[in-house]
Amino acid sequence: MRIAELSAFHPYRGGIAQFGAALHKALAVQHEVKAFTFTRQYPGFLFPGKSQFVEADDTATDVGAVRVLDSVWPLNWGAAANRIALEKPELLLTRMWMPFFGPAMGAVAARVRRTGAKAIGIVDNAVPHEPRFFDKDFARYYFKRHNGFIALSQAVADDIRALKPDAQVQVLPHPLYDHFGTRWDRSAAAAHLGVDPALKTILFFGLIRDYKGLDLLIEAFGQLDGTHQLVIAGEAYGDFAPYQRMIDAHPLRERIHVFQRFIADAEVPAYFSAADCLVLPYRTATQSGVTAIAFHFGVPVIATDVGGLAETVMHERTGLMVPRPDADAIAQGLKTFFEGDRSQRMRDNFDAVRNELSWARFADGLVTFAKGL
Repeated sequence: MRIAELSAFHPYRGGIAQFGAALHKALAVQHEVKAFTFTRQYPGFLFPGKSQFVEADDTATDVGAVRVLDSVWPLNWGAAANRIALEKPELLLTRMWMPFFGPAMGAVAARVRRTGAKAIGIVDNAVPHEPRFFDKDFARYYFKRHNGFIALSQAVADDIRALKPDAQVQVLPHPLYDHFGTRWDRSAAAAHLGVDPALKTILFFGLIRDYKGLDLLIEAFGQLDGTHQLVIAGEAYGDFAPYQRMIDAHPLRERIHVFQRFIADAEVPAYFSAADCLVLPYRTATQSGVTAIAFHFGVPVIATDVGGLAETVMHERTGLMVPRPDADAIAQGLKTFFEGDRSQRMRDNFDAVRNELSWARFADGLVTFAKGL
């Protein structure tokens, strides 16, 4: 099958680009795949992070994506679709992780479909965690111009159908990121980070946004004893100052280690190799790509029971679900996790999980769904 994949790719950085490259590689085993990406992803003033682009110390995979789409310039969208159509794809895959991209992606999909191609949207979030007034209209525009959708959790599938009741949706869980290499020795990882390898290490990893509940985790950490340490790693999309004030006033502040910056791929193994568990103290969620990193490294996940997290974090198998997003419940979840031999028992389950959540299985499921549309 000839497949065109329109998403964030190198030279853009981050999880969406990593996902696109991994899927491209898996599909290319049996299909002819061409990648396309943005000439402009976000206007600079709308992007809250340091940089949208790969930097010198990143090891992002370059799949040779052709830069065609300006997300905010409608006069470009027809030309982008025409360039994609030159490849004569039988299937167009687009990626929608926030409704902001709905008009551009939807316009391209509609035009490419006129050539006889099918269009499938891979949807992370039908409804964003931090909503804006235009979100539902932009999402509906996108949904109406595709044949079907891959949702990364049942929660996302439900959101899609709430906006497009007749949508054809297939739920395929987020595969595990496997491009970060192997697990480091724990002592070497701790030395790299400058943390104590003898302490029980709790990790918060990824973009720091209000809905992710880092403040709840900092508060919960205060209920643990001196055998624990907290590592916070990721770039803040917004103001980090409120979190820093919490840390500065925290009774256990000497055991809170902050790496407030974008974490390059080459450094990712150090954080997960030093960690006993990853915590997702989210207030709202659909799913989380960070779990795909944790499971690759065999790190159990403690997550609040919101959105679709329970579909990924299998309670007592690959982690623990906390009943609600508040500090007391998160603290109790952490205490429960470190009791007995839960950590080792969960680590023993990850070989099976890696097979279940492989990129090959995801790609096969996507193509089978496409053929059935």
